[in-house]
Amino acid sequence: MKKQTLVVAATLIFSLMTFAVYAHNEGKQITYQSGNTNCKGYVAYNAHIPKMPVVLVIPEWWGCNEYAKMRADMLASMGYFAFAVDMYGDGYIAPTPKEAGERASKFYTDNALAMQRIDAAIQKLKDFPMADVENMAIIGYCFGGSMALNAARANLPVKAVVSFHGGLKGIANPAEIKPKILICHGGNDNFVPADEVTAFKSEMDKVKVSYRFIDYPGATHAFTNPEATAVGKKFDMPISYNAEADKKSWMDMKAFLAEYLKK
Repeated sequence: MKKQTLVVAATLIFSLMTFAVYAHNEGKQITYQSGNTNCKGYVAYNAHIPKMPVVLVIPEWWGCNEYAKMRADMLASMGYFAFAVDMYGDGYIAPTPKEAGERASKFYTDNALAMQRIDAAIQKLKDFPMADVENMAIIGYCFGGSMALNAARANLPVKAVVSFHGGLKGIANPAEIKPKILICHGGNDNFVPADEVTAFKSEMDKVKVSYRFIDYPGATHAFTNPEATAVGKKFDMPISYNAEADKKSWMDMKAFLAEYLKK
């Protein structure tokens, strides 16, 4: 009986601690400018931490939706100042893959515009004294993963970059890429063929980049998004959620960020 009482007490204490962490989180939409474009991003952070490492979240090609905000909230619960970036402007959310592709395509072809949008978010961080802009990373999903990788290739002022099921092609890289890179790749991702994986690894090895490439067997494109299976069926896309790969890749990201972003 005494042992059971201790277990119950420990469980209760853990639950209260977890609740306290989330209770202190603040999440809110913010507006900021990128050139002439009005952007509507989302920030999340623990209001009881005076200074936090920053993690920018670049969303999937749908836009800065609830999924991107959820990831920002999760990062905030880990003690990061998280900023889900509005790449399209005006908080636009694409209703179909056609519109999403049209919106995303210009950022693949105009890297200067893509970097401008990310830099606008970085500049906005200066409005938040608790955000440690000298201690920053970028994570991205699908389209956002591609943009995160291009940010590393462009040597934006971040220490680490994580791509979840993102495309691996990108801008021509300089002789040296400074941010550390983690690739979380689905083993059955039909959107990122094997030759693209090979070319990426060759590119990174050529310039001696510090990168890690983790392949999650059986995972398709968009494997981290719980809505991916339903979306795949709706639009006849080869995407699906993989709970095991989602959990594992998040843990891999946590360890990676902890290594390079010091709290």
